[in-house]
Amino acid sequence: MEIRLKPETESRLMELAASSGRATEELIEDAVSGYFAELAQLRGVLDRRYDEIKAGNVKPLDGEAFFESLRRREDDLLRKS
Repeated sequence: MEIRLKPETESRLMELAASSGRATEELIEDAVSGYFAELAQLRGVLDRRYDEIKAGNVKPLDGEAFFESLRRREDDLLRKS
């Protein structure tokens, strides 16, 4: 398999390989494996949260109402300062 990297990314990869003494292929393999592991973990969290919402165990928040209350609290803090 072949991948194309931006010049800045390739430069950073080469620097890391040189400073760590590891092959670039090994670093890329570690990075991709770590990304997939993190993605699978996040997918599991999202699936569980979805199941909890569907089962009625968790009540979803209204995003607009939440951010409005956050803005009000921030305004209150700024007024007190």
